[in-house]
Amino acid sequence: MLTTIRHWTLVIPLLFLMSFQSANAQADEPLVLRVLCYNIHYGQGMDKVYDIPRLAKVIEKAKPDLVALQEVDVGVRRSGQLHEARQLADLTGLKVRFGPTQHYEGGLFGNAILSRFNYEDVHIQPLPYTESTPEQTTYPRAAISVIVRLPNKMPVRFISTHFQHNVPEDRVAEAKAINQFFDDRSIPTILAGDMNAKPDEEPIQILQQEWMNAIDEQKQPSAPSQNPRSRIDYIFYRGSSLKMISSEVIDESIASDHRPVLVVFEISK
Repeated sequence: MLTTIRHWTLVIPLLFLMSFQSANAQADEPLVLRVLCYNIHYGQGMDKVYDIPRLAKVIEKAKPDLVALQEVDVGVRRSGQLHEARQLADLTGLKVRFGPTQHYEGGLFGNAILSRFNYEDVHIQPLPYTESTPEQTTYPRAAISVIVRLPNKMPVRFISTHFQHNVPEDRVAEAKAINQFFDDRSIPTILAGDMNAKPDEEPIQILQQEWMNAIDEQKQPSAPSQNPRSRIDYIFYRGSSLKMISSEVIDESIASDHRPVLVVFEISK
């Protein structure tokens, strides 16, 4: 009996030490953050079918932690008056916040964010735009910004936005406004959206004055989804704790008229 007691007096401290070392090793491991940007074309695929479950499957397959969505309908007649943001959240198991930019066909239209983490703050920021005329149809523009708390307790700001599609001057003004309105550098920040501008055009150059562009070396095109020709969907970031590991345009040509963009970050304290 004495031998057994002596044996456990040696084993228990050893087990405790191994457990402590394992916990420390896990604590020191950097956190991986998967971020998706996706213009969902108000739920309508290239086959003209409105199919939110199909979009949810595309999102789920990417296994994102944060998703920036553009062209989201809520209660709009053309898409069956669905709450697309809430339905995507229900289907993916993610938490949602919707940022409307305008009234449309009896409902609301705008941007949204899906998150694996809880929200601590939500802000909708209007952006400058040119109002419609009989000769030219434009849309109000905005950005939805949230703050989430990661498993390592670090706060991260995440922004989803969509720049004007047919007025170059608006896109320039919107890029400048993003830099102005989201200039807080106290926490890591990720900006994602359909900027409707190519990598070498002025709005992207303006953003790159304040943000790192998490773009793949090939600058793969993201639109249109079938035979894509232009890169107009982006993820930008700022903060020394964010390190880009990979960036890609996902090969998905049916669910929307845009292809989703996925960036994987490593986060360290």
